[in-house]
Amino acid sequence: METLVELIGIRKSFGGVHALKGVDFALRRGEVHALLGENGAGKSTLMRVLGGEYAAEGGCVKMAGNEQQFRGPVDALDKGIAIIHQEMALATDLTVAENIFLSEIPSVISWRDLNRRAAKLIASLGFSISPSAVVSDLSLAHQQVVEIAKALSRNANVMVFDEPTAVLSVQDAERLLGIIRTLRDRGVGVIYISHRLDEVFRIADRITVMKDGASVATVERKDVEIDDVIRMMVGRSLKALFGEDIDRPIGEEVLRIEKLSDGGRIGGVSLSIKAGEIVGLGGLVGAGRTELVRMIFGAEKAHSGMIFLHGRQVHINNPRAAVKAGIGLVPESRKEQGLVLDFPIRVNATMSRLDPLVNLFGFVRRAAETETVENLASRLRIKAGSLNDPASSLSGGNQQKVVLAKWFHADGDLLIFDEPTRGVDVGAKTEIYSLIKSLAAEGRAVLVISSEHIELFGLCDRILVMREGELTGSLHPEDYTEEKLLKLAMVNTVSQAEAIATSN
Repeated sequence: METLVELIGIRKSFGGVHALKGVDFALRRGEVHALLGENGAGKSTLMRVLGGEYAAEGGCVKMAGNEQQFRGPVDALDKGIAIIHQEMALATDLTVAENIFLSEIPSVISWRDLNRRAAKLIASLGFSISPSAVVSDLSLAHQQVVEIAKALSRNANVMVFDEPTAVLSVQDAERLLGIIRTLRDRGVGVIYISHRLDEVFRIADRITVMKDGASVATVERKDVEIDDVIRMMVGRSLKALFGEDIDRPIGEEVLRIEKLSDGGRIGGVSLSIKAGEIVGLGGLVGAGRTELVRMIFGAEKAHSGMIFLHGRQVHINNPRAAVKAGIGLVPESRKEQGLVLDFPIRVNATMSRLDPLVNLFGFVRRAAETETVENLASRLRIKAGSLNDPASSLSGGNQQKVVLAKWFHADGDLLIFDEPTRGVDVGAKTEIYSLIKSLAAEGRAVLVISSEHIELFGLCDRILVMREGELTGSLHPEDYTEEKLLKLAMVNTVSQAEAIATSN
C-alpha cells in the first residue's frame, strides 16, 4: 500500500524539555491510523510538525518519498495536509460556502457557482447543509462537516482529526465516523487522535502509541485488544484502569426522588441511591440525564415531584440550597460551569464552602486557606506550578481534579458526576476513578453520568438507563453488556421503571 507521508526521527524541544525524541510515524493511502497516548505524550506536537506549525529540530518529513520543508500551515495545506482541530478554525460570521472557499473568494465572481460547489462537496459527505447558512447558526456536528469540506476543497489527501468527537453527541459522533470511513474509501489517509478507545477500535486500521515523546509501538488494530493498548499507554491493564476494589459497605438511603419532572422533557423520574453506592446513569445524549441531575442540584426548576435526603423531604430551589443540603455537582462542562478559569486554583478549590476559612469580619484567613488547598492538592495529586496560578493554566485532567477538590472541600453526602473524565487522558482517568471510589468508601452516595459504556461498567454498582426523559430500566454487573445497555437506551416503552430504579 502506498505511503502518503512519513515522519522519520522527529525531534522537538521547548526550553530544554524534549517533547519529541526521534519519533517515527507513517501513514498509508486509504487507511485510518490512530495516534494514541496520554496528555503530554507528544501527539499534538508531532501533528503540529506534520501540519507545518512547528519546525522539527531533527529528522524529516517525507511525502511520496520526497523530503519536505513546510514554511507554515498554509504551505502544508497546499501540499495536501489538513488538520481538523477540536476547536474549529472557522469564520463563524461568514456563510458555509464562504468558509469552504475562503482562500478563493477574492478571485470568485459567481456566488451562485460558489454555493453550488459547496453544496456538492457537502452532499458528497452525506449531509444536506445550506451553503448560504451562517456558520454560527450550525450545530457543532455540522460545523465539523464544513471543516472537512473546506479541507477537501484544497484537495487534502492527508487529514488529521484531533479529538473530533469530544464535544459531539453519540449520534453525531457515529455520523462523523461514517464520514471518516467514506474518506478512507476514497483513498484519503486519516490520522485519528482520541481518548475514546471504543471509537478507535471501530474505526482504525493501525494504531501507534506514544509515551513521553517517543513512539512505543505501531500495531495492526486487528492484532490487539483494548487491554493491550492501555498497557502500552500507561503500563496498566484495563482492569487496573479502574483501580483496586475498595471495601464499600452499603449504608442507608441518602437520596430518593419521586416522580421528579420539569413539566417538559423529564417525565416523572423516581430513583434511590444509598451511602457507599456508585450508581451510573446511562443513555444516549439528549435522553435527559443532565437535565435530571441539574434539577436535583437546583440549577433547573422542577415542575413537580419530591426530593428526599436521608428520608427527609427537601426543597432545592437553587444550587446554593443544594450545597447547603450536602449535594455537589461536577458538571458536564468544567470550563463553563465547574471553574472560574481566570481565578487562582486555590480560590476555585475552596469556593464551595468558605465558612471555615473566613474570620469574624468575613475576610479569608490566608494561612487556613493555604493549608486546606495544599491538603486537597496533595490528596487529589493536582499538578500545578503554583496554587496561585489561574485554573486555565492547568491540563484538562488537572482542571477536573480542581473541580473535584471543590466538592471534597464541601464535604457533602451526595456527589453527582456528569461526564467526569471527558477530554482527559487514560492516566488522569485512573486517578479520577480512584477518587470517586474513595468518596463512596467514605459513605457518600455517588451518581455518575457517562457516555462511555466501559466507564459505567468498570465503575458502577448498578446502572440506570434513561430514554426521552424516562427511566427504562437498570443493569447489574452480571448483566453489563453494550447490547443490553443500548437496548434500554433505545426502547420505545417504559416498563416498571420506578420499581427497577430503586432495586438493589
